Amino acid sequence: MPAHTLAHKLIAAHLVDGHMSPGHEVALSIDQTLTQDATGTLVMQELESLGLRRARTEVSVQYVDHNLLQTDEKNAEDHEFLRTAAQRYGLWYSKPGNGVSHPTHMQRFGVPGKSMVGSDSHTCAAGSLGMLAIGVGGLEVALAIAGEPLRIRMPEIWGVRLTGQLPPWVSAKDVILEMLRRHTVKGGVDRIIEYHGPGLADLSAMDRHVIANMGAELGATTTVFPADEAVRRFLRAEGREHDFTELAADPDAAYDLTDEIDLTGLQPLIAQPSAPDNVVPVSAVAGREVSQTVVGSSANPGLRDFAVVARMLRGRSTNDAVSVDINPTSREILQDLARSGAVADLIRAGARIHQSGCMGCIGMGQAPAVGQNSLRTFPRNFPGRSGTPEDSVWLCSPETAAAAALTGTITDPRELAERLGLTDDTVEEPEHSAVNTAMLLAPPAETEALRTQPVKGPNISALPDLSPPPQHLETTVLLKTGDNVSTDEISPAGAYALPLRSNIPALAEFTFTRLDPDYPQRARQHHQHAVIGGDNYGQGSSREHAAITPRHLGLRLVVAKSFARIHWQNLINFGILPLEFTDPADYDNTDHGDVLRLDGLHRQLAEQHTLTLHNTTRGTDYRVEHRLSPRQVEAVLAGGIIPMLAAATPHRDA
Repeated sequence: MPAHTLAHKLIAAHLVDGHMSPGHEVALSIDQTLTQDATGTLVMQELESLGLRRARTEVSVQYVDHNLLQTDEKNAEDHEFLRTAAQRYGLWYSKPGNGVSHPTHMQRFGVPGKSMVGSDSHTCAAGSLGMLAIGVGGLEVALAIAGEPLRIRMPEIWGVRLTGQLPPWVSAKDVILEMLRRHTVKGGVDRIIEYHGPGLADLSAMDRHVIANMGAELGATTTVFPADEAVRRFLRAEGREHDFTELAADPDAAYDLTDEIDLTGLQPLIAQPSAPDNVVPVSAVAGREVSQTVVGSSANPGLRDFAVVARMLRGRSTNDAVSVDINPTSREILQDLARSGAVADLIRAGARIHQSGCMGCIGMGQAPAVGQNSLRTFPRNFPGRSGTPEDSVWLCSPETAAAAALTGTITDPRELAERLGLTDDTVEEPEHSAVNTAMLLAPPAETEALRTQPVKGPNISALPDLSPPPQHLETTVLLKTGDNVSTDEISPAGAYALPLRSNIPALAEFTFTRLDPDYPQRARQHHQHAVIGGDNYGQGSSREHAAITPRHLGLRLVVAKSFARIHWQNLINFGILPLEFTDPADYDNTDHGDVLRLDGLHRQLAEQHTLTLHNTTRGTDYRVEHRLSPRQVEAVLAGGIIPMLAAATPHRDA
């Protein structure tokens, strides 16, 4: 028999349709789902639209971890809606402050060998346990909860062999920053990254979480690690060793492409503003003044990530000019830190302890001052994501953040450790974690669930009308973007916009405003319109708001050089046609105000992958192409997945 990669084994175990050849569409059965509050309200509305009776997955969990700042009634109303909707449809509910979804799910529900989709791009973090975990749009999560398979293009499998051992004061964050330095934010597109090799021996399950989590920043479909003794130790500490299954690639497995990292040779790295792949050695930018450091987020969620900071700060005081913020990632981790004495060390040193949640990572508080450097252990530093339009956010390891907290400047933690006489960065983790389920609500029995009515406050609107496109589609270009535009720039998060996540008309007023403040007003005037994008259009968060709010304003067509995977699928899900220029020069020859026309749209989409797009303003024709499967073509022509399913099955689940 041929040798198989772990990724191939996981996909084969869940394959219900299609061929496992790169580029071909495959359908995968889904065991678990994850939703968070910034995306979950739409998922619950979609479950209602689908007529679902009860979740058909093994485990589905609704977390509240993003929108924890209750500055008015909006977030509180959404939390109550999510709690009651989770009861109605048979989902677990993780209350506000219980923890960030990804590490909390890993602690309580992650099982090697299981498949999972989540309406958060960092769902891939669960690959640290040997799961097949894929971030998708909310509608695809809703379909998975309803028992539908996930349909994706079969990725290539990228084997990354790790050798050696991390030196002191270099940690897992530096591994993934090295990957971003080498391969950029587009390096993982249409690929699954599979880590293997002898270097895994000294990486804990939570270390692997750090690396798997930020596979999303490489654009990867997901990341997988083997389920080995490190995973067994983690599950044993969580009281769930019975969930362990050993999983690994076959010894002679062949990968579609390969890379190798010698951990011994790594040094502290940092991503400069304002892109996760703008990576340089910390030593190359040392000495720059820092006004804020923030430790936490799903990208550095483990006990060690906080404990190593506490060790460096123990008996010392943080720099007078630096705000040092600690965001514990789960109540369990906060308890373990408290009983070890680490919380006291942090408080004595001058750190601020915040509630367990994403917080500043999504721009919900902790916004930095304009022109001041903020060092964060977060996964993303897209422009304005912090909540400050003119921000200067750097991504780094906890060790580098702690060094800056003490010195007030970007400092190589190795140099500081030598100066302070710190010889060892080893953190002993407890054999038994402080398992805490006090804020985790189990789904009720089905009879009780059916009596529950989700509570909808006035800030919760209906989904927009999703009408099919005309046979002859004529649109005006209202916006032309550059490369690597993120979903944060399409539909921003932050303390002003994100509380409106359930109110599509209100949230639509923020659409594209970071790129063009007048876009919403002009879109209402033109209604049916188009956007021109550069390479990797729609990178970053999985939030489907970045498709829904433009669709609400009349967006029907996006023509780009290339698309990020999740946003491309979200556009299709809501009836927006994503097309790609076959000749990059045509991007240069298309501009704001041009009128684009697609004649015989239904016939062209159904019969061929290369279409003729006529620019009536310039009197020229462009060749553009789509990568839609027949099912995706059907969805676009129906106006989106929901009307397509409604037409096929008027009442799904009586």
